[in-house]
Amino acid sequence: MKTVVTAAELTAAIDEERELPGCAGLKVAFVPTMGALHEGHLSLVRKAREYADLVVVSIFVNPLQFGAGEDFEKYPRTLEADAKVLEAAGADVLFAPTVEVVYPDGIEAAHAAAKLRPALQSGEVGKAFEGAARPGHFDGMLAVVARLFELVNPDFAVFGAKDAQQLFLIKRMANVEFPDLHIIEAPIVRETSGLAMSSRNRYLDATKLEVAGQLSKALKVGKAAAETLGAKPSMAVNAARARLEGVPEAKLDYLALVDPSSFELIDDSFTGRALMLIAAVVGTTRLIDNLTIDFQEPFA
Repeated sequence: MKTVVTAAELTAAIDEERELPGCAGLKVAFVPTMGALHEGHLSLVRKAREYADLVVVSIFVNPLQFGAGEDFEKYPRTLEADAKVLEAAGADVLFAPTVEVVYPDGIEAAHAAAKLRPALQSGEVGKAFEGAARPGHFDGMLAVVARLFELVNPDFAVFGAKDAQQLFLIKRMANVEFPDLHIIEAPIVRETSGLAMSSRNRYLDATKLEVAGQLSKALKVGKAAAETLGAKPSMAVNAARARLEGVPEAKLDYLALVDPSSFELIDDSFTGRALMLIAAVVGTTRLIDNLTIDFQEPFA
């Protein structure tokens, strides 16, 4: 695995692979991360390998997506350890740029430039759910993802399904800004408890990990209510909420059902596949998760 830190080095590393005999049509898959890697991230690398000849992984802690009260400086940075596990997972190129490389004209200029590109604005979807808790987060996320796409110029980009709202917005943006890029959705990787893997899980001690595992259990209760008992969407949400009410240590932020094609809330007339979203704070750690649920006639 090659580690590069500048845009020129990145381009050279990819071009070098393309110049090898028989590699003229080489396909590139890209996995953007902020580091502090876990098995969920590594599953994205393996998924990327299914689609492409060359796998590029970036590690970049993006200041544009940190809001007030979110400590950019304290975000875990474990580059040396991350590099080792990425190489073992089969990544070909690790791109670990500085802020100056990603935003050569400065952060404020990058923020202003992003505002001039409508597809990089998260809009009303970006103000709901995670966007309500983290104002401006999704606009900053879209700005950096678009910039990284420009630097890497991949054929495929792989994202995990856990960050469902982020994935929806990236797909929408890429359809406009990068129409030839294929966005690949990788399934959520979970702990044995059912807890969705996240870099934030490292902040949880054994007791809090047990509490955090209740989020996925609440989602499963909602799914069972709908798919086994025939509950309407509102009843499925109430069933999941009731399950979590027995766990006061998990401070629920939201629990909702959305149409994955629009990310809009659904009502009891909805049929088809929906996405149940959940966010809660355990201790001081904010956790999110989701699960697909099929709603079919007849309702109970």
